[in-house]
Amino acid sequence: MTDAGRLQDLEAQAEAAYTKMYDARDATEAAARYSDAKEALYDAIGLARSLGKADAVARLKERLAHIKAVFRSQFST
Repeated sequence: MTDAGRLQDLEAQAEAAYTKMYDARDATEAAARYSDAKEALYDAIGLARSLGKADAVARLKERLAHIKAVFRSQFST
């Protein structure tokens, strides 16, 4: 898999985990999916940084911040 393909795959993993966060049956499962989304985005940010893709790094960081804010406002107690 190319680096670009890996980056796309990591983003897709993060988005899938984010979607599953909403489908969680309980807070523990939601937290696990949140963790999966964060991990995939952290990996994607690291890869984008190593590839010199500053625009992708910025976009991915914004997406991560959004997901964190959603989780904290909707799933944290």
